[in-house]
Amino acid sequence: MSGSTDLVKVLIALGLFAVVLTIGLTARTLLLRALARWARATGTRADAIVAQNLRWPSIAWCVLIALYIALDQAHLPPRPSALALKIIYGLLVLSVTAAVANISETALKHALRERQLPIPATGLSFTVFKVAIWIMGLLVLLGSLGVSVTPILTALGVGGLAVALALQETLSNFFAGIHLLLSRPIRVGDFVKLETGQEGYIADIGWRSTKLQTLQNNVVVVPNSKMAQSILTNFSMPEPRLTLTIPIRVGYGTDPDLVERVLLEEIRAATGHVTGLLADPPPAVRFLPGFGESSLNFTLTCHVEEFEDQPIVQHHLHTRILKRFRQEGIDIPFPQRTLHLKTDTALRPPEPAE
Repeated sequence: MSGSTDLVKVLIALGLFAVVLTIGLTARTLLLRALARWARATGTRADAIVAQNLRWPSIAWCVLIALYIALDQAHLPPRPSALALKIIYGLLVLSVTAAVANISETALKHALRERQLPIPATGLSFTVFKVAIWIMGLLVLLGSLGVSVTPILTALGVGGLAVALALQETLSNFFAGIHLLLSRPIRVGDFVKLETGQEGYIADIGWRSTKLQTLQNNVVVVPNSKMAQSILTNFSMPEPRLTLTIPIRVGYGTDPDLVERVLLEEIRAATGHVTGLLADPPPAVRFLPGFGESSLNFTLTCHVEEFEDQPIVQHHLHTRILKRFRQEGIDIPFPQRTLHLKTDTALRPPEPAE
């Protein structure tokens, strides 16, 4: 009689598992379809973000919930039943935490890219965001399992002091990265030059180091503490547009008005044909104060879109200016000095006697 009763309980539990699983999978399918229709109607990407991160975890949730309900109603022995229910509950909480962390990270990346939110899109910011979600999930799990969180936090505080002393350099880089994210002296995509000479675009700000991508397509890894302490020039702030100044030297016999007219004509003709050369603000030619030792000195000032446009703009402008100077007969002098030699008969040595 007892064996048949146990068999009935098992069959009831299996049937309950099948019913709950069917209901859960059906509700999951309907919710995903409704979300897809809502996304198409509103023109958002919420369906792609949720579907990408919930398609497979949601199946696991349906199975775990059905298994939890079935075991709870199976009236198994208390101790094995309680242990099994705790394991299932822990797996459910961990899977939900992982899914929430992944959805939040994907949504944050999309929002930063599409809406230009004032949060730096770096590896460190995403790591801190996900770690915070995981900590909250673990605290919920421990609290629901009846584990007191206060002693754990106390032990972590005492042990954290020892860890902090052992990992001073690592923690220094971590908090320096936090400082870079909050104060924002640099941003991903900015072109910077350090006082030590390294220069390049900010590729990423990680939890330990900042990566610079040089114009030669190499990567320079700088510890965050060094980056925070370094004197650097950010060529992308307050805006990426840069002023380009080109020195020009002509001979003393050249008409300054002719030089100014020729330079402005050439740079205006190059605008729209040379990549990165801007027409606004307009270019300018200035006759430098004073006179050179062998030349009249001018500066041609123009503007380029960003730092890496300078070499190509200088190349085209130098080529155009040189050709035009040759056509106009404008001389570019070589550095030269005139030396006057003077002989003094009083210092001449006496002639030898015959």
